[in-house]
Amino acid sequence: MTGATAAPPPQAPAAAEEAAAPFDVLVFSKTAGFRHDSIDEGVAALTRLGTENDFTVTATEDAGAFTGENLSQYETVVFLHTTGDVLDATQQTAFEGYIKGGGGYMGIHAAADTEYDWPFYGELVGAWFASHPAIQQATVNVEDHAHDATAHLDDQWVRNDEWYDYRANARDTAHVLATLDETTYDGGQMGEDHPIAWCQEYEGGRSFYTGGGHTAESYAEPDFVRHLLGGVRWSAGAVESDCA
Repeated sequence: MTGATAAPPPQAPAAAEEAAAPFDVLVFSKTAGFRHDSIDEGVAALTRLGTENDFTVTATEDAGAFTGENLSQYETVVFLHTTGDVLDATQQTAFEGYIKGGGGYMGIHAAADTEYDWPFYGELVGAWFASHPAIQQATVNVEDHAHDATAHLDDQWVRNDEWYDYRANARDTAHVLATLDETTYDGGQMGEDHPIAWCQEYEGGRSFYTGGGHTAESYAEPDFVRHLLGGVRWSAGAVESDCA
């Protein structure tokens, strides 16, 4: 027909998630105390996330990786179920320099059960482990729906895990993303305000921590794995979120 106005071409659907720039991740899982059976599943899940989301994952239990030169290759370092004293004084100094130079840190679960005699690490992780009851189902209340690690979650997130109590309330220094509702499970010791995931900018770097991930099954849960992806990407500086 003549004189008819052509219909505009259909718009492509918006991408489900904004693609992050490529980056490199070091996953560190050395233990000097309790050793979690789910370390292998955690490494595998992070590796799959890297393959699917354009970042590389290097997994190690060798503390010798903590040199200034080696750490400079990575945008973030994930402490996956580390326990006890895992770095010597020289390695600690290298890691402090890495963070102060703008590097990232992500702690998963037992990362809070690590390096109790290293004040810098305690402030970086946000709070040290104190105790935990038996593995059970609990409700997580999501406070921040803008952060990449929690934007996909509803207000309440019900899941099964080993729920840590901490020696301090991370809200005093960090931006809390989610808390535990202690009325939904037995044995919580922190009361009405029980942070379980948080983030902060610290000494020039970025720190993200989640208390979930004790069980091997956690790393097959789509919502939990997506939570880890958001933590990795934010700690690497690949996406923006407000953690002030």
